[in-house]
Amino acid sequence: MAHINLLPWREELRKQRKRDFFIFAGVAAFAMVLVVVYLHFYVVSLIENQDARNAYMQTEIKKVEAQIKEIQELEKTKEQLIERMKVIDQLQKNRPEVVHMFDELVRMIPEGMYLTRVVQKDRILTIEGRAQSNARVSALMRALDASPWFTNPQLEIIQAGSGKDDNTQAFKLHVQQKGPVNGKEPVNGAAK
Repeated sequence: MAHINLLPWREELRKQRKRDFFIFAGVAAFAMVLVVVYLHFYVVSLIENQDARNAYMQTEIKKVEAQIKEIQELEKTKEQLIERMKVIDQLQKNRPEVVHMFDELVRMIPEGMYLTRVVQKDRILTIEGRAQSNARVSALMRALDASPWFTNPQLEIIQAGSGKDDNTQAFKLHVQQKGPVNGKEPVNGAAK
């Protein structure tokens, strides 16, 4: 005998397929949500890592900038010390010049003349004093011009005494100081 199914099997099959479709769609949607959430957290962790690296780089850059600033300050200090050493070295080299200069000045001052003030600015000496006559001032200027330590004397002012008893004349002159020739001091008008 033939077996006949009177139940609405097509309708049941359709419902089963519909249910399977919704289950599959739900599982796919859930899997998609899980993938999106995973990707979101992965991207957030990448951003946080990069932010941490950036922050580390910024702190290291600040440290290096501070070190650069310190190095620049040390360079400035070094340059100042080098300049000071140059000045001290120049003073050490010029020390004998001062002695020779005053020694020469003492020997050149003629009788009847005295100095009241000697000022040196760079290599120019300003000499002030009193003399009994113009001839003594001229003799001093000739002696300065002939000296191996001085050159180009120029008289700025000469004035007669201010009182009856004062027969001296005040004078002021400028003279240029010679430096050593090739590092050697002049002696008797010539270098050693």
